[in-house]
Amino acid sequence: MKSVNSVVPASIASSLWGNRKLILNLTKREITGRYKGSYFGILWSFFNPIFMLVVYTFVFSFIFNARWSVEASSKSEFALVLFSGLIIFNLFAECANKSPTIILSNVNYVKKVIFPLEILPVVNSLSAVFHAMISVIVWVLFYIIEVGIPHLTILLLPLLILPVFILITGVGWLFSAVGVFLRDIGQIITILVTALMFLSPIFYPITAIPEKYRPLLNINPLAPAISQAREIMYWGTIPSYSEYLIYLLSCSLFAWVGFVVFQKSRKGFADVL
Repeated sequence: MKSVNSVVPASIASSLWGNRKLILNLTKREITGRYKGSYFGILWSFFNPIFMLVVYTFVFSFIFNARWSVEASSKSEFALVLFSGLIIFNLFAECANKSPTIILSNVNYVKKVIFPLEILPVVNSLSAVFHAMISVIVWVLFYIIEVGIPHLTILLLPLLILPVFILITGVGWLFSAVGVFLRDIGQIITILVTALMFLSPIFYPITAIPEKYRPLLNINPLAPAISQAREIMYWGTIPSYSEYLIYLLSCSLFAWVGFVVFQKSRKGFADVL
């Protein structure tokens, strides 16, 4: 039975640091394994976001002639702003959709008593962050072509990704544990993630939402990160420090809850699997 010390916040850092080499190796295997056997290999990590960005630009800028703001300086502004929000959403969605099957897909590790199962959701999150960074590189290159040199505020992006990484890791711990005992959770998560995409300010600015409904965005875990990503990537403004810190603390609290649930549930994994 796990001791109380195994679920205190400090134990998370202790586990991650103690297994850092194993986490790194598993992450590399996760990234390369996705494209194993394909002709272009890891280059697909670049091709996919390039293709999607071109499609968004063509559809929204040339077909719908959409503009995010009245004073739009670039014809492809809508696509760039849209894609910056999608980078954050896709980071979350990739982890959330895979979370329920993390343990189910690694039954061989469950049978190994000494294997630190809690690192598997972390590996999943790091793999998703890697692909998100590839999308950021594509976004920057496209921005340079269409607009010019990006704002220096884009250097703050790693700080923005930090709370999102913590959030998706917490999601991984929580739903990977629940997924062992409730197999339907995978289908439920897929539906919720799809709904979350349209309930997040990705395809529209927050100002497009009637003012009386805007407080509802406070319960959307992605709304702050999406808005902040646009501020630092496209408009070159620095988000509110207080809002960022509140978001960081909220994500950390959620991750800790997910870790507690995972650690409390793991003793039953072997019996179910």
